[in-house]
Amino acid sequence: MAEKTLTRMDLSEAVFREVGLSRNESAQLVETVLEHLSDALVRGEQVKISSFGTFSVRDKSARVGRNPKTGEEVPINPRRVLTFRPSHLMKDRVADGNKS
Repeated sequence: MAEKTLTRMDLSEAVFREVGLSRNESAQLVETVLEHLSDALVRGEQVKISSFGTFSVRDKSARVGRNPKTGEEVPINPRRVLTFRPSHLMKDRVADGNKS
């Protein structure tokens, strides 16, 4: 499997080709959508994209971790983490890609 990364530019180019907006309008559309998604996540809201998956933010409490090299205990501060749960359709689609 080739190591390819889908970038913002790739997304805006796809919008340009598929929708027919100008390149600048396509790039602005992609930026606006990504901004809305990230703003909602910052506010702690879930972002559900049908047939794709759900992004959400979880609060993780403080805990004690361990340095694997030295075995020394290290405190880990509480933090917010981003999680993604793919839809069943996305899981199936990815699994079908493994068959090729």
